Amino acid sequence: MKHKISIITVNYNNLEGLKKTIESVKSQTYQSFEYIVIDGCSNDGSSEFLEKNKELFDYWISEPDNGVYQAMNKGLKKATGEYLLFLNSGDHFISNKVLEENYRELIDASIIYFNLQVVENEKTFIKEYPSTLSFSYFVSDTLPHPATFIKKEVFSNTHLYREDFKIVSDWKFFMDAICKYNVTYKHINKPLSTFYIGGMSSNPENRIFKQNEKNIVLKEEYTAYIQDLDDVIAFRNTLNNLKSSRIIKILVKLGFLNKF
Repeated sequence: MKHKISIITVNYNNLEGLKKTIESVKSQTYQSFEYIVIDGCSNDGSSEFLEKNKELFDYWISEPDNGVYQAMNKGLKKATGEYLLFLNSGDHFISNKVLEENYRELIDASIIYFNLQVVENEKTFIKEYPSTLSFSYFVSDTLPHPATFIKKEVFSNTHLYREDFKIVSDWKFFMDAICKYNVTYKHINKPLSTFYIGGMSSNPENRIFKQNEKNIVLKEEYTAYIQDLDDVIAFRNTLNNLKSSRIIKILVKLGFLNKF
């Protein structure tokens, strides 16, 4: 039977996170999905755990890879579902009923993204995402992989995740899909999953490395966009400075200028 959803979990040496993710997936009240686990030949007991519990998965493998994006590509190549969701080790669904409550939303668009519950140390908050996406949005942010369903057919047009990057290939995929290939998208304004800050892309020590990878993409593929964006930002800053100008405020108050 062809499933509507394929859930893909990528893991490397994160046994406790892997157990948490698998428990969340298998505890869903809606179980009409395919579950795939790709392990990078972990040496912390993850491989043995997967072998012992292999009946829980539609497909699993533990073998060396060149990083998270090669592992994600392996998973999506094996997936047979219409929509893919990457819920990597350590991430989990926000409740056991969230798929049952929302699987009917998986229509009409190729990328369907929810909000994300974020846990950072002792702080927990819901990150909300905009309903309208743009190039300027992706320059500074991205979509949440643990809370985004992607039609598998999208990858036929946008290509797979770039495996020579270590941190930003998911960001590049989303930006290319929306800004370059005009993929249809839809925002569901409620949380789907929980993400714990502390992974490679969210580690403060990797910020410079992350920005360098982003700059490579922007300079190689979006040079004209960047020039336009620089002009827009400069204009916006000038406008904001004018709005805060004491003289301008006086002229508006006296009726010599309309409020803007």
